Amino acid sequence: MAVLLKPASCNPLSVVARLLCMTISIPRVVKLAAALLLPLAAVSSLAQDWAKSRLDASPRHHEYIALKHDGRTVQAFVVYPEVKNKATVVILIHEIFGLSDWAKEMADELAGQGFIVVAPDLLSGHGPNGGGTSEFPGQDAVVKAVSGLDPDAVTADLDAAADYGKHLPAANGRIVTVGFCWGGGKSFAFATHRKDLSASFVFYGPGPADVSAINAPVYGFYAENDARIGATIPGTIAAMKAAGKTYEPVTYTGAGHGFMRAGEDPNNTVPGNKTAREQGFERLIKLLRGLKSKPMATGAAM
Repeated sequence: MAVLLKPASCNPLSVVARLLCMTISIPRVVKLAAALLLPLAAVSSLAQDWAKSRLDASPRHHEYIALKHDGRTVQAFVVYPEVKNKATVVILIHEIFGLSDWAKEMADELAGQGFIVVAPDLLSGHGPNGGGTSEFPGQDAVVKAVSGLDPDAVTADLDAAADYGKHLPAANGRIVTVGFCWGGGKSFAFATHRKDLSASFVFYGPGPADVSAINAPVYGFYAENDARIGATIPGTIAAMKAAGKTYEPVTYTGAGHGFMRAGEDPNNTVPGNKTAREQGFERLIKLLRGLKSKPMATGAAM
């Protein structure tokens, strides 16, 4: 929270104002400023502590694996469900904020519903010292780096994740993509490329310009208070209908962009985000479980 201080008006009831009106040395001024700013920095850097705490408390098996393709190595976070039967694999595509604690916590939640989740860090190798998301100095740097990723390189990384997941001994051969924000658009775009997807789930991401090559059904999850993405939906509906493709979008009342993350954040102040998050997650799980009754997609990547 930004605080505007006015030293010229010394209100005796204000502790900060009284301190500023005192004759104090420069070192004491510096110490006071540091004391006031430190909590704000802490809040910023620990914004997703709630997600990390939930992830750390999970009983499920987590591991990091290296996906190698075309001379490149992509780090991926993998979570296994505690089930006795083989499971569908979900390729989770992170937001424009990279493979954050929330993205990993979301992967864990999906695994808790019975699915194997592979979440590649698409910033692998792009960070300082050749690292990924966690190596960037801050959120602005992450956003800039994700925004600058080459679309063909992203597709190749997602192919590597899908190939890995599909051939896991514990997998049943079905693969789907679930993407959020920037990743929502990539989930939709990947469906134009990957012929063996069983479904594509798009959370508040735009559709591709050409949908003619899509094989899998696409399910959209959108926010009412998100005009930037909402304005693209009518055109996407028309394009998918004209191409004879399955597209089922749902827009959640009162929600804003990013509601799947915001809706479970303890600091969320928008009721519509929480409701949309709960309804969206319930719909996603229902659709994922419904895949068991449908024929498995065949074919390979284009």
